[in-house]
Amino acid sequence: MPSPATELDVDGVMVRLTNSDKPYFPKLGAAGTKGKLVEYYRAVAEPMVALLRDRPTHLQRFPDGIGGEEIYQKRLPVKRPDYLEACTVTFPSGRTADALKVTHPAAIVWAAQMGTVTLHPWQVRCPDTEHPDELRIDLDPQPGTGFVEAREIAVDVLKPLLDELGLAGYPKTSGGRGVHVFIRIKPDWDFIEVRRAGIALAREVERRAPDAVTTSWWKEERGQRLFIDYNQNARDRTFASAYSARRTELATVSTPLSWDELADADPDDYTIVTVPDFVAGRPNPWAAIEDVAHSIDPLLDMVKADEEERGLGDLPYPPSYPKMPGEPPRVQPSKKVDAHWDADGNAVK
Repeated sequence: MPSPATELDVDGVMVRLTNSDKPYFPKLGAAGTKGKLVEYYRAVAEPMVALLRDRPTHLQRFPDGIGGEEIYQKRLPVKRPDYLEACTVTFPSGRTADALKVTHPAAIVWAAQMGTVTLHPWQVRCPDTEHPDELRIDLDPQPGTGFVEAREIAVDVLKPLLDELGLAGYPKTSGGRGVHVFIRIKPDWDFIEVRRAGIALAREVERRAPDAVTTSWWKEERGQRLFIDYNQNARDRTFASAYSARRTELATVSTPLSWDELADADPDDYTIVTVPDFVAGRPNPWAAIEDVAHSIDPLLDMVKADEEERGLGDLPYPPSYPKMPGEPPRVQPSKKVDAHWDADGNAVK
């Protein structure tokens, strides 16, 4: 028999909870039910809402637990509780949608009630959804590499580079094998400019550790190197939010850390069971993230240097995007026939 429905008082807002005993993370037993996931999100709601506030957010839902169907929901349902707020976003196709806008802990608890394991926010804030206020760095291990390599590149290569540029980076575990680093920026540039700034930063990391890091979009060229996924700064590309649970057997959490904590971190140590006490037991390492919004002009200067001094232009967008101005051909290198392209990389008949 399913557990009876209850109502939770979430900072003055009543949120309906059903099937709280449904297994979501079966290997955790009683600690991995839907109700325990809701309890986890209530425990971290304060710092989580501070980071998600006014951000359009997509929902990665598993209504029957992580072994069941996955629903990646970009639009809020038409019929929804009155306490939820929406934000209109525009996708690369030009279509629009009303996404969840997080303004209150009740929004996060409602998302968990709907089977959401992971929340995926945009890098913008409503109502200005055309100008990112975050530059996001995704250190993504490839086969033959793992979290240790991502951690080492973050601490030993990326952090010194950010210091040289005067940029404050805030790291977190991805909840898997990767590392994410967020930089608060002024909302003065559009997605194209912020993405190009991210490419310039990634290329400099690659230059400093060429045997360990790659910016190649094509998997066949990456080898056993860490991929910096520059396209995570493109429109409608989202990260797991800080404090989000992930679809793993341990219910790992994408956990904000200090740089010192990251140097010795193991991502499996941070789960929905352990993170509430971990967060409560030390100062918030991301407490100052809103204090300074950086200019990306130094990175745009690096874009210019890449173009003028090294002949490096744009890199491919994901295949679902329309062809972008200045973008190189989206052709897998092993399938490219030289005779079909001119010296500038343009297709010829």
